[in-house]
Amino acid sequence: MIRRLALILVAALVPFAAAAATRHSTIDDRIREQQQHMHEVQRLLHQKRSELQNAQVKVRDLQSQLDSTRSAIETTRQRLYALERQTRSVEAKLAWNKRQLEAAQASLNLHREALEHRLVAMYEKGDLGYLDVLLGASSFSDFVERWDDLRMIVHANQETVRERRAAEQRVASLQRDLEGTAAQLAFARQQQEQAQRQLNALAAERAQLVAAAQNQRNQVATQVADLEGLSAQEEAALEKLIVERQREEAERRERERRAQAIAGGEAPGSAPIALSWPLSGPITSPFGLRANPFGGGRMDFHPGIDIAAPMGATIAAAAPGRVIYAGWYGGYGNAVIIDHGSSVATLYGHCSQLFVAVGQDVQRGQAIGAVGSTGMSTGPHLHFEVRVNGKPTDPTALLH
Repeated sequence: MIRRLALILVAALVPFAAAAATRHSTIDDRIREQQQHMHEVQRLLHQKRSELQNAQVKVRDLQSQLDSTRSAIETTRQRLYALERQTRSVEAKLAWNKRQLEAAQASLNLHREALEHRLVAMYEKGDLGYLDVLLGASSFSDFVERWDDLRMIVHANQETVRERRAAEQRVASLQRDLEGTAAQLAFARQQQEQAQRQLNALAAERAQLVAAAQNQRNQVATQVADLEGLSAQEEAALEKLIVERQREEAERRERERRAQAIAGGEAPGSAPIALSWPLSGPITSPFGLRANPFGGGRMDFHPGIDIAAPMGATIAAAAPGRVIYAGWYGGYGNAVIIDHGSSVATLYGHCSQLFVAVGQDVQRGQAIGAVGSTGMSTGPHLHFEVRVNGKPTDPTALLH
């Protein structure tokens, strides 16, 4: 009698199982559709992030060029300032030298005129002063001495004229040198002023390029922010579908348990979930708050642990269960989610390869994927996450 009743109950549950299978198919279709949406958003996001990176590099390069141009302008300005100081100094020296030259020329002219006058008077007309000196000699020897003295005086006058002429030549030579230096300084100033005008024009042009590049970068950054927001929304929608899928998996397990209890007259109890390590390696990022690995200086909540491992290392299931998700999962990259019953699920993120499919039953230690660096990742590792009732839990408290 009991046996017949059990069979009747099992038969009565078949339509419900069929309806559940239909619901599974529907949720799986919705998950696949959501995956496609996420994949497209991620593709666009990846494209825009690449554009943003290129735009940032362009801004840095153009800003560096602008800084170099401004530095060259400052160097040219300092050179012009130095040339102006040298020019003022040379102009002051020219003015002073001109006065010295005029004084030397005047003195030379006076001495030359005086000497010429005395020589003419002495040798052609006779200079009474000199004759008085000579005629006033008391003896022939005195006359000779006086004659020699007069000759020395005339020679001294001639020497003075030569000295004045040499001084005039020195001053004139210095004047020519100063004028040459002034001409060189004027040419150098002209060249530097032309260079400064060219550099100012180049700086203005590069400043416009920097502004345009910054504007483009800001536009792309806005697009990236919008896509990140959209990606977060798509990821949240997928998360809801996965939670719904896990809830349906729990219902399926409960139906199987009841059916088994009805058929066998005994319902198995729920054993606590024991998790083993999905692979061997050090924990590089623990569960909880951490500094964002992509920079920015902000703190983010890390819902799992990161286990360092080489690219391609085998990832094993931490416990027996059924795969409820396998595919691209936003920032997780390629990911696998296994439902283990008792509202416990494990997630394996950033995989380079996936070895399982949705609906597949797996055993503890079974290979489910390979270590990679897909999604938001800074290098090869496994992101391992434990979810209890859909909420992330510190995996280290459950791993054995």
